[in-house]
Amino acid sequence: MLIFSPHPDDECIVGGLALRLLREAKWNVINVAVTLGSNPERRVARLREVKDACDYLGFDLALSNRLELRPDTPRNNPAYWQKAVKNIGRLLAISRPRVIFIPHAGDSHPVHVTTHRLVLAALKTLPKSFRCQVVETEFWGQMANPNLLVESSVADVADLIGALACHVGEVRRNPYHTRLPAWLMDNVRRGAEQVGGRGAAAPDFTFATIYRLRQWARGRLMDGSKGRKFLPCAKNAAGLFR
Repeated sequence: MLIFSPHPDDECIVGGLALRLLREAKWNVINVAVTLGSNPERRVARLREVKDACDYLGFDLALSNRLELRPDTPRNNPAYWQKAVKNIGRLLAISRPRVIFIPHAGDSHPVHVTTHRLVLAALKTLPKSFRCQVVETEFWGQMANPNLLVESSVADVADLIGALACHVGEVRRNPYHTRLPAWLMDNVRRGAEQVGGRGAAAPDFTFATIYRLRQWARGRLMDGSKGRKFLPCAKNAAGLFR
């Protein structure tokens, strides 16, 4: 599976399901660092930090030629945009992932939204026979219609925090790694009804991540969730994709 991370650190923030697939099903998880951030002076350090974070979690790391993405890139620099699309398309064609993670289309941060557009544009360049499951993630902007709430164990949350702390320069200016548990706890509150349905009983989770599970098939993004789901730690995460 491939995680398309708009920035170094996103692999940790939204990585609850990926970490479970790695540990429970022995899947090969590859973090695709789409950019190394907007500050050129931090990019060498951020590359080192994301390598450390991936090593901490057991993820592999791939680089997208260190792209620089802006919302206006497709319009103002179409040649660069097409090169970026081709680069991501080639990665998808070679790796043929069973599952990919991408930010959802309304994830507020411009690089997150542009990463969503980039990966979908790359998918459209592939043959109609190409298929994969698509897990949409959220952080800066909430999804209006998620369909998956994935529990994380205390041990997994501790490791996600430890990996996030590897992004030393980022957490030095904003210690958001210490706030990750609170965000995961609030996901349970919100996901209980947004995933389970209004008035549904809340799952017995302490920590969880909200996602939307769909599939790419016949050249387009399609609903493939088979209904709304809670995924507790007691069930193997690979069962989502059988």
